[in-house]
Formats: sequence, C-alpha cells, structure tokens
Amino acid sequence: MSLKIKILGCGNSSGVPAIGNYWGVCDPSEPRNIRMRSSLSVQSNETTIIVDTGPDISRQTTLFDITSIDGVFYTHQHSDHTNGISDLRMMYFRNGCHTIPCYGSAEALDEILQRFDYMFIVGDHTKLYPPVLTVNSFETNQYNEVQSFKDISYIPFLMDHGTCAAVGYRFGDLSYCVDIRSMDDKALECIKGSKIWIVDGSGYNSKDHPVHASLETLYRYNEYLEVQEVYITSLSPSMDYKTLLKELPEGYYPAYDGQTFKSEC
Repeated sequence: MSLKIKILGCGNSSGVPAIGNYWGVCDPSEPRNIRMRSSLSVQSNETTIIVDTGPDISRQTTLFDITSIDGVFYTHQHSDHTNGISDLRMMYFRNGCHTIPCYGSAEALDEILQRFDYMFIVGDHTKLYPPVLTVNSFETNQYNEVQSFKDISYIPFLMDHGTCAAVGYRFGDLSYCVDIRSMDDKALECIKGSKIWIVDGSGYNSKDHPVHASLETLYRYNEYLEVQEVYITSLSPSMDYKTLLKELPEGYYPAYDGQTFKSEC
C-alpha cells in the first residue's frame, strides 16, 4: 500500500516569520522560508492521520485541503506541537460527531489531558460542549514494534528531547523524528532501512544545544542508518532555505511546508 505523506509545517517553535514579522537571516522573498509549526499528515485511500496539532493546525488543514482527521499522533507535549488541539472540535462536528483518538506516550498525553481536559472523554462530562477526543497511551511493549491504526501500519519509538521524551514514527519506508536531541540504539534500529528520513535539525551548527540535534549529530547517525534522502525540519529563523541548500551535503535537503512524499508499506 502506498501512503501520501505531507509536511504541513517544518518550522521550529517560533515559525518563520516569527511574531512581529521577524525573519532572522531568512530571505522573505523565498517562499520556502515561510514555515508553520511542525506537523505531518499521513494518508491512505481511507484514513488520515495528523502528527501533532500545533498553533497553525487550522491554517494547515485549510491550506492543504484536509477535510477529515481519523486520528492524531503526538510526538510530545510541548506547546508548539499541541496548542491547536481545540480546533479539532470543528473536525468532530464536520465528521458526524465521531470522536477522534489521540495516541502518544503516557507522559505526553497525561500533560495534554491536564491542559486541555475539556477536549477529552474522561469520566463524567457535564460541560456545555461535548468532549471530542479519546486518550490512547502507548504501552511499553508497543514501542519499537509494528502497530496498526485502521489500515495504516507504523512503528513508534522513543527519543531524547532534553526536557522530555519524544516519540518518533516510522510509516512504511519513511521515518519522522521531531523533536530530538539524541537517539539510542533502539530508535536507530527502527529507522534503519528507511528510504526517507524527516528529522529535527534545529540545533544546526551548535554542538551543545540542550534540546535539538545538530547537523553534525545527524550526519553521524546516518553513517549507520545510510538513509539516502534526509530532510531537515524544525527549521528556525536562523536557517535560510537557499543557504542550507548550499551547506548541506549530497542527500540532505531542507524541508519546506507542503512537501509531499510517497511511502510504501
């Protein structure tokens, strides 16, 4: 089965331009420098999964004509990956009031539930608006193993994001790793064999970034992984698209919003 995978947003926590029309070193005349916060869509002929619901999720689904969401997979609990969650309410109503299941680590979903409890079906709800989401935390034995959501198979795996763990996902021959500082051997084994790797490189040239991987770290990992196409995401205002094209070695590319891939399962 072939999956259509689209980068809905490749920006870091600020996006580009950041608030106040701040572009950093990014050239405003280059459209691929316009970056919404990180998110991904994964679609089969029957199913649509969204990875993360950042502050731009309403704009992203509108721009890329995503009219239905069957499930949401969270990488972690940080605001730039979760704060658009309330916009899922409209998807609930548009799709016949069918609840939307959310997946992720227990740590992430516990915090998301605390912050957005009104969105979830947990216990007795008597609020004006109905809850629209359900919580589905990964069990320990589900990591690093093939799982299924409807007709889409995937592998979840844990990664170090400095202040918390993040979940990476492999869909067929494409792996998605946002946000990371480092990865252990188990995570690398899940990625190995991928043809496409979309990965957080927001650390850029910093060798000691507290929460994001540097490009040097990614190059080192890929000496083992041998992925032929690596797309750097979570791009900050300090990472200009055309500058990156010149700096990155063969087989490495800066991601951009709307970029689409096919992955074979």
